[in-house]
Order: sequence, then structure tokens, then C-alpha cells
Amino acid sequence: MRTGIDIGCPGATRSDAPGGSGFGTRVEIALQGVRVDAPVQRRSGAGPSDDNHVLVDGANAALPINPQSPYLVRDGRLMRGSVDTGLSVQVVPRPRFYDLVTADGVPYEKIARLHGADVLATTVVQTCIRYAEQDRCRFCAIEESLRSGSTIAAKTPAQLAEVAEAAVRLDGVRQMVMTTGTTAGPDRGARYLARCVRAVAEAVPGLPIQVQCEPPADLSVLTTLREAGATAIGIHVESLDEEVRRRWMPGKATVPMEQYEAAWDEAVRVFGRNRVSTYL
Repeated sequence: MRTGIDIGCPGATRSDAPGGSGFGTRVEIALQGVRVDAPVQRRSGAGPSDDNHVLVDGANAALPINPQSPYLVRDGRLMRGSVDTGLSVQVVPRPRFYDLVTADGVPYEKIARLHGADVLATTVVQTCIRYAEQDRCRFCAIEESLRSGSTIAAKTPAQLAEVAEAAVRLDGVRQMVMTTGTTAGPDRGARYLARCVRAVAEAVPGLPIQVQCEPPADLSVLTTLREAGATAIGIHVESLDEEVRRRWMPGKATVPMEQYEAAWDEAVRVFGRNRVSTYL
């Protein structure tokens, strides 16, 4: 599985990079992880996993859990041994919405999770047609969290709307991310994403929602997502190198690059500039 290496850059004070950005230290903790007991963690999932969610100089960060890391957090400071690196680190407190359950007894935490201090994230369908050993992306652990019992296989639009409303009201969530495992239909899961987005948008008007999916065969589904209330989209190619694609994600590699390029172009037309992204 991939480890979380998403670290913010504003506001650092250490001068190990031009302008004192602390960039070198940030890269090191992204790769080597930290020793800290953070109440908001993720042990497995579709993307970055086995991580602590903290604020590094006030910016959301997901850092790998590593008991052997030379970096540790002490009294809100990032230390390398006894040396203060110049970066502050605050753990993200456990959100209050984690203590709630739906009427049918499903803990909110199994429906959507807090990422960083103010982002709500969910995988609406926690299975993937590409998860068979010969097809799966080698960095993905989407079904491991399902097997461990930390989530449910499919979240309903009503459940997601209920949890999103509580997360905004109780914990100050300011944006939401919805991804999905790839389904068998030609839309590859995008139409169900749209149903979920619409429910959340109706329950929490104005909440920015990013969706993530493979390129749908019918690109008009991108308009359906936008009209449902999605404000941004990620269509993740993982690599632009065909050999790497075939080796690391044999299932996704069967989707030609031309389909990704066409989907990106249409997504920019539908969502607008700077609202379309990909993972490399």
C-alpha cells in the first residue's frame, strides 16, 4: 500500500531550502514518517494509508506512522533526536462526529473519515473490479479496510448526507472528497458518485466536493457529476510511462492514455481551470 506523503509547505521556519521553507525536512518526514500518537489515523485504504493526520506549521499533513523514524513530536515541536527542526506539529483531535451512529447502527466513522483538520473523505464503494491479484494496482489497499471491518462495502447517499451534515456542524469540516472503487459499468462508478454528491449537496449547501474516478466511457457523466454539485474532480492516471502503467497497475493500464486525455479535456471544460487534477 502507499504511505501518506501529503505535506503542506506554507509557514515553515527552518532554513534548509531557499527562503527558509523547511522543504528538506518536509521531504524527509514524508519518506521516513514520524513518531507520534495521533488520534486521527488511517491504517489502509484506496490511497495513502498507515498514516497520522497532523498539522505541520498549520497545514494539513498525512505522515507515515514509523516507530523507527528519527523524527518525533515533543510538546508540539518536530524533533530529530534532541534537535528542534523549526517546524511545529499539532495532532488533529478526534472529531466529535466519530461518536455518532446511524439509525441502523453503522458508526459514522465507517461511512466517512476526517482527513487533516477539516476535510471529510469517503470511498463510496469500497470494492474494485480490478482488485483481483492479476489486475490490481500494486499500491492500492482499497479492500483491506473492508476486510478489517473499519468500513462498509457501499455507503448510501442518505448515509453520506447525514455524516457530512454532522461533520460540518460539529467539527468545522470545510470540504469533502468522494472516491470510489471501479465498478463494472461503462461509467466506472461515476453515476453512483453523482447520486452521493447530490445528496450531500442538498444536505450541506455550499460544501465544496471533489470527486475521483477513472475516465468514464461516456464523458457526459462528467457533466452529470458537475450538475449534481461536485466542484472539482481527480482522474488519476498514476504514471505517464506505459511500461510503468502495465507493471504497477495492469488493470488501469487497459484504459488507453487517449481516454485519460479526452477525460481531462472534457473535465476542464465542465469544471473549469484549476479544478481538474491527477495523481502521478
